[in-house]
Amino acid sequence: MTTLDLTLSAAAAERLKAISQAQGKPIMLRIAVEGGGCSGFQYQLDLVDAAEPDDLRIERDGAAALVDEMSLVMLKGSEIDFVDELVGAEFKIRNPNAKSSCGCGVSFSI
Repeated sequence: MTTLDLTLSAAAAERLKAISQAQGKPIMLRIAVEGGGCSGFQYQLDLVDAAEPDDLRIERDGAAALVDEMSLVMLKGSEIDFVDELVGAEFKIRNPNAKSSCGCGVSFSI
């Protein structure tokens, strides 16, 4: 088993479990890093019910996130969190490799 240097917070795990319960089936968060945005790279987050053959799996408390190997390189040491604030609720990636990000927080540079 490969140890991934990527973690899922308790809040993210709880949110994924709540989504799974509401959908009536296991739902996972797929995370990818793509070229684009105003800072060079951007996160692509999708809720999925099945893993792709090359997906790597991060688990916590019965919840799971998926990431491909190429994206994992840029996400090393990151935490996937879920924040619920006055302005909205969202999954958020706390990436120590990001040197800067745009004002909206969607894209970043390494």
